[in-house]
Amino acid sequence: MTTKGFADNNSNIETPNDIGVSEKPLKNDKITKNRVDINVLKSKLQETESKEFKKNVYILSTLILGLGIIGIYLSL
Repeated sequence: MTTKGFADNNSNIETPNDIGVSEKPLKNDKITKNRVDINVLKSKLQETESKEFKKNVYILSTLILGLGIIGIYLSL
């Protein structure tokens, strides 16, 4: 009686010799990050905040004017 084990199924797997080639990136260009100027960001933020503030003042003044007109109309 013969028993088969793992010793019978030997297979030699060789690793490739060009490991250094696979570790290199495909693109050799260095990625540079663009710097952002904080003053530019502040100015953009101030512009958007001023637009929102003007819009809010317009809406608030329209509501107060409307309430005033309705109050005067109902008091007559």
